[in-house]
Amino acid sequence: MARTRGGDPPPEEQLRGKSHPLPTNRRLRSSRRSTRPTFNPRDLSPLPVSAPEGSASLPFRRLLLPGQSVAGREAFRFSCSFSKPVGRPCLPGSKMPPKKGGDGIKPHPIIGRFGTSLKIGIVGLPNVGKSTFFNVLTKNQAAAENFPFCTIDPNESRVPVPDDRYEFLCQYHKPPSKIPAFLNVVDIAGLVKGAHAGQGLGNAFLSHISACDGIFHLLRSFDDDDITHVEGSVEPVRDIEIIHEELRLKDEEMIMPIIDKLEKVAVRGGDKKLKPEYDIMCKIKSWVIDEKKPVRFYHDWNDKEIDVLNKYLFLTSKPMMYLINLSEKDYIRKKNKWLIKIKEWVDKHDPGALVIPFSGALELKLQEMSAEEKQKYLEENMTQSALPKIIKAGYAALQLEYFFTAGPDEVRAWTIRKGTKAPQAAGKIHTDFEKGFIMAEVMKFEDFKEGGSELAVKAAGKYRQQGRNYIVEDGDIIFFKFNTPQQPKKK
Repeated sequence: MARTRGGDPPPEEQLRGKSHPLPTNRRLRSSRRSTRPTFNPRDLSPLPVSAPEGSASLPFRRLLLPGQSVAGREAFRFSCSFSKPVGRPCLPGSKMPPKKGGDGIKPHPIIGRFGTSLKIGIVGLPNVGKSTFFNVLTKNQAAAENFPFCTIDPNESRVPVPDDRYEFLCQYHKPPSKIPAFLNVVDIAGLVKGAHAGQGLGNAFLSHISACDGIFHLLRSFDDDDITHVEGSVEPVRDIEIIHEELRLKDEEMIMPIIDKLEKVAVRGGDKKLKPEYDIMCKIKSWVIDEKKPVRFYHDWNDKEIDVLNKYLFLTSKPMMYLINLSEKDYIRKKNKWLIKIKEWVDKHDPGALVIPFSGALELKLQEMSAEEKQKYLEENMTQSALPKIIKAGYAALQLEYFFTAGPDEVRAWTIRKGTKAPQAAGKIHTDFEKGFIMAEVMKFEDFKEGGSELAVKAAGKYRQQGRNYIVEDGDIIFFKFNTPQQPKKK
């Protein structure tokens, strides 16, 4: 076999993987012995995938062979230590396929606290069924009694988010570790008129609402002489207005000191940097105090205004869902004398907000039955539990979604905010995944279920390689490829 002066086979032989004599009159360029790994293109199994955005060609998975640096071997050992599919490693030396082309389209900001450990609070007047709902939702035993302020300190629990996609992946892979997405739910004590001024322990309860990121507004829509109503009668629309007004008045108390402070610095003090914030706060004051409307009822806040709203996190800016607590009889027959009035009020004042009827009495009865008894009872009465719908809606109201990592070791749903890009989604698994992000290999759940396997998805050309500007979609099945950050050499 002809060799270069450095001892390696000529490049043509490296590429072909076998000896082909070259013409004797061809002069070979000498070089030092190469320490770079050699490879045969036939050893590369190209995937039938689309090229990542901004990439001119498909990336190759290079083989780590003897002769690579010690740091490279350590990186390879570290990346291979992940046995889960989420750790399908990017081999050291690989380059990121997508070219850097900026951060892509900036998503519209979301009103609310940034993060994924968000909470939704159960809010309403006393004795409307909040603790009963919390108990059936979380399968806990929080105090639920027939007197006001039965709950003083908030009860908090995590509720798994029901999802047929997650169940399918668990059945398919049968892994020892199964971790669904969770919704954090808080049971907050009942509010009464004057809560903003401290009535009925109102200040403490309003601070509990402030710590939440969304609201389940629970309304009593059933008559029961054995259960007292704090207002003396059942009138759900009146109850809605009481809660909204208490939250708005608490925001009003917050807004005026903020404006006074900004006016002193930005207007009288001439601080031009704070002048835009002062102007935005004046607009918020006009809406909340002068118009007497919650922040959430205004739908045209721009990006800068949303930044200011997120700085102060007003109570009336939190997303709200209306849960209508019916009697078991009304829920099964799908009729209630207050339901239409509630829907009309919400459509007029809070358009787009969800109104979900449920029956705390029915859910409590179902919880005490065995699985077979529960199924039989639901079939006989041609009804179903409302809890799965409520949990999913609450999760979505917090602007949360999740992607899956799935394999024989683990099936897991990873919670992210809507609009999260691939590197930040990878960072939810491990910070090194985000720092060394190369690409995300993505399957849509529907494609995986239809094809029946990852190989079938690849064969159909639906297995995608996505770059750092890819916005993760709910239900994506993702394998991340990344470079392990190298530790600085010790002197």
